[in-house]
Amino acid sequence: MEINEVREERITMEIVVDAYDETERAMGWYYYLDERLKFPFAAKWITKSSALEIEVVRMASEDECSEDMLVEIAYEEDGVEDILAVRLGDIQPLNEDETIKEAVSDWHYWLARGYEF
Repeated sequence: MEINEVREERITMEIVVDAYDETERAMGWYYYLDERLKFPFAAKWITKSSALEIEVVRMASEDECSEDMLVEIAYEEDGVEDILAVRLGDIQPLNEDETIKEAVSDWHYWLARGYEF
């Protein structure tokens, strides 16, 4: 993936600005996303075999996001509703909210560039 200077600047100056280790970088991302993702929002959950329309209801807990950013989705199968934690990297927002789209795109960019906490 090609470098996006605007996104690199935002990630460096807003998300991981004072992070000195993996835990601090993970928490920088966690709070950046939690602040910008306006829950709930409609999205597609892209899996290996399908793309399901779902509702993203909140960030997973801080502890669950120490190695990857996870969100909780409302999921229904065979008439049974449940809340399931899934990778944000597998989520594509469906709504037109620019803040949500930008935040999710920032995370997708981070992953595509191969960056790690």
